[in-house]
Amino acid sequence: MLIQVTPRLGLDEADLSETFIAASGPGGQNVNKVATAVQLRFDLGNCTTLPESVKARLRTLAGRRLTQEGVIVITANRFRTQLQNREDARERLFEMIRAAAIAPVYRKPTRPTKASKTRRLDAKNHRGEIKRLRRTGPDA
Repeated sequence: MLIQVTPRLGLDEADLSETFIAASGPGGQNVNKVATAVQLRFDLGNCTTLPESVKARLRTLAGRRLTQEGVIVITANRFRTQLQNREDARERLFEMIRAAAIAPVYRKPTRPTKASKTRRLDAKNHRGEIKRLRRTGPDA
């Protein structure tokens, strides 16, 4: 089954795997009994639905969350329920993929026009003239 991340990108459900672990933090006595934290694993290396350019940017964005095997691991334990943590982990992964889907815009180098060079030099001369007129002494 394909999960739609952006209008053009989707993920295969088989590339995601979830494990539930005991969470620290709020939960009272329940925290010791129920595994509410979610560890979401996304196999980036074997993913066939994402283009190579998006995968390359995703590797950079993932940082230390990326294992040597090419798996992105996201741990979510902000909430007290498994369902909320599961949705949180998936949403964080999808946000990362959406950010990686945006191709960087490279600056095309341009040269200054003759008019802009003239304006810059005129402004410098004008500024120098103002400073020269402030001076007092025999050379002014």
